[in-house]
Amino acid sequence: MNLLRTFLAVHRLGSFTAAARRLGLSQSTVTTQIRALEKRLGRELFERRAHGVAPLPHADELATQLSAPLDRLAAITGEEPGDTVAPVHLAGPAEFLSEVGLKALAPLVEQGVRLRVAVGLTEPLLEELRAGRHDLVVATRRPRGRTLHAELLEDEEFVLVAAPVWAERLKGQEGQERQEGQEGQELRAALEGLPLIAYADDLPIVRRYWRHVFDRRLHAEAAITFPDLRGVLTAVLAGVGWSVLPSYLCRSDLASGALRLLHRPEDPPINPSFLVQRPGSSINPHVTVVRERLLAAAKNW
Repeated sequence: MNLLRTFLAVHRLGSFTAAARRLGLSQSTVTTQIRALEKRLGRELFERRAHGVAPLPHADELATQLSAPLDRLAAITGEEPGDTVAPVHLAGPAEFLSEVGLKALAPLVEQGVRLRVAVGLTEPLLEELRAGRHDLVVATRRPRGRTLHAELLEDEEFVLVAAPVWAERLKGQEGQERQEGQEGQELRAALEGLPLIAYADDLPIVRRYWRHVFDRRLHAEAAITFPDLRGVLTAVLAGVGWSVLPSYLCRSDLASGALRLLHRPEDPPINPSFLVQRPGSSINPHVTVVRERLLAAAKNW
């Protein structure tokens, strides 16, 4: 039973070190117990990596069989009393978590849920998730392989926007949204000569919009780059120029008229986001609470 408990902790946390901390054991004891279980089963369970471990297919199967009965046993024996539930470690893009994620999760604090939020780019965050540093990660791409479990969170739409002062300078704008066709081509040509605010010098979001909507390469350089989409939005609202932003970030400004939608393509660019965790149920019941809250809230974003 001790070997199985240790195995499940390692599988859920993705790290011998993290499992040792959770179980109150030394790392050498955890290593010894996993080796003993592997010897007893006659097969390896984990692939050792520079940062943590990755479960092999048989480990995923074993974890699926063990999760429910061991969790019920832990509840019966009081191994996870409600008043000592650990914080939920959530990570993802700073803009998304600040503008959308935390608003959805705020009511959970009254229920005793504690959050520890980290921000960053998807690839490093997924590696940290595998190593046991996070419980849940909001990712801008679906992770490859079977070491992580991903669920579609939302499809965010990218929109082409500017402040009214710029919108009114563009031919034919006059407060109405442009359609595809000749007007779209004229708009594209006009915008490439106006100040652009972007996330980075390589213009990842804007170039994607150009390729998807106009089927053209973008010939423009940023007047301002800001590595946080909230800063890009601030510059656009101030009338510096135009940009492409996720709709969730500027929905209220479009509704109020502080921003203008410059183009409405029939097939707008969509960027899916995913809620990712390690396979199997978490030892911490509040991880499930946070996960279910985010998935439910995403239906209305």
